[in-house]
Amino acid sequence: MSEPIIYVVDDDVALRQVLSAVGPILKTELASYSSAEDFLAAFQPDRPGCLVLDIKMKGMSGLELQARMAEQGAHIPIIMISGHADVRTAVESMSMGALTLLEKPFRLEELLTYLRNALQVAQSNWAALKEQSNQKARLASLTQKEREVLQLIAEGKANKEMATLLGLSVRAVEDRRARLMKKVGAKSALDLARILAGTSEET
Repeated sequence: MSEPIIYVVDDDVALRQVLSAVGPILKTELASYSSAEDFLAAFQPDRPGCLVLDIKMKGMSGLELQARMAEQGAHIPIIMISGHADVRTAVESMSMGALTLLEKPFRLEELLTYLRNALQVAQSNWAALKEQSNQKARLASLTQKEREVLQLIAEGKANKEMATLLGLSVRAVEDRRARLMKKVGAKSALDLARILAGTSEET
């Protein structure tokens, strides 16, 4: 599994220097940026990570960056920080999926607690996305004949019904069904339904 990374985006030089100690403490790579624009230019969506993000910065604000990430479908846990937090801002940030909002000055141990949780969430999200990608690849490997059977399974057809519709013997349908189940890694019809539901949700 790819190693996670902690991103810090804050235009406060002193705070970025203080937070640079977080990486070694958690034994995790840390990259810091002075602006949202610099972060977006360097962000690696195919790598698990979490983001420590200041709400108010010059140029693009933290909330604007959070909204941009959501629009792009970037699954990254965000810890918002601010020296000017208010209830409306906190609610807006949390409604867009931020794990929490910490008011400056905050204790390092408090941040570390949230970061440990964020890194676990990041790894879980990344693993789920990789599995979805793998499932899509397995479905794409099916032959046209196997896809025909898959479509009928998705419609709830029994083997006898499929055999009649496809002009095949029940045994031929069973063979195709067994092959496609093996290809997509499904051990039961319920497994297959979950795989189809998971891949369709992403599209």
